[in-house]
Amino acid sequence: MEKIKFIECPRDAMQGMKDFVPTDLKIKYINLLLNCGFDTIDFGSFVSPKAIPQMRDTAEVLHGLNLNGKTKLLAIVANERGAEDALQFDQIDYLGYPFSVSEVFQMRNTNASIDESLLRVERIQNLVVSKGKKLVVYLSMGFGNPYDEIWNPEIVLKWSRVLNEKMGIEILAPSDTIGCAIESDVHELFATLHKELKNVEFGAHLHTRPDKAQRLIQAAYNAGCRRFDSAIKGFGGCPMAKDDLTGNMPTELLLNWFNENNLETSIDAIAFGTAFEFSSQIFNM
Repeated sequence: MEKIKFIECPRDAMQGMKDFVPTDLKIKYINLLLNCGFDTIDFGSFVSPKAIPQMRDTAEVLHGLNLNGKTKLLAIVANERGAEDALQFDQIDYLGYPFSVSEVFQMRNTNASIDESLLRVERIQNLVVSKGKKLVVYLSMGFGNPYDEIWNPEIVLKWSRVLNEKMGIEILAPSDTIGCAIESDVHELFATLHKELKNVEFGAHLHTRPDKAQRLIQAAYNAGCRRFDSAIKGFGGCPMAKDDLTGNMPTELLLNWFNENNLETSIDAIAFGTAFEFSSQIFNM
């Protein structure tokens, strides 16, 4: 049976919070998540503290983590400077970069055009490979576009080809940035990507309303997706969603779907319960 990779994303859940989460609280929470058996923890980012003040203590958090050699760490970067900073730490296994298939959103998110963003990916990839790490590229606006730009699976496939075949990116994660995905689009996109780029590991980074979550999981899984990003209680997401109920994919709903369908998760239920309970100390601040 194919291994399912679960990527827990406390960074995505916390980064938009107005009140700063104390560093020691972040460390305690992420250490609890490290006990759960997730494949990867998206734990922090190396970006300008002016842009994302919540993540200004990522390096300090890293020093407090009790790594177990099983769960890997991923940090988000937005440019080469961030990549250079992140790659100073041997504990980090993956860097993540937000590449947008929308020209408008690419400019809003990273202050760069798509062409400029491709150059950044190339430079970051070179840095990552030189350190023996891997780059995960998120395909923002991967399931729709609110800017009156054309969207279809072929556009996502086109950029996936460029990133994989020209730059050697092996992990791509189509991202439902604004929570607009519908089941048919999710299934069609993953089915198309898996058929055309068999050597790429595709992941689902779905922002969604809780009532849509499990239908989207099923659509992605049935189309071949075996890598899923989520965040406990669904906190986080994109502020542009303009819907307070749209956040990250709730981890508990993700795991429930796999358990209900008798699919192995390798997640320690007791450890997860402890982390889930502790999460209220952060997200109910």
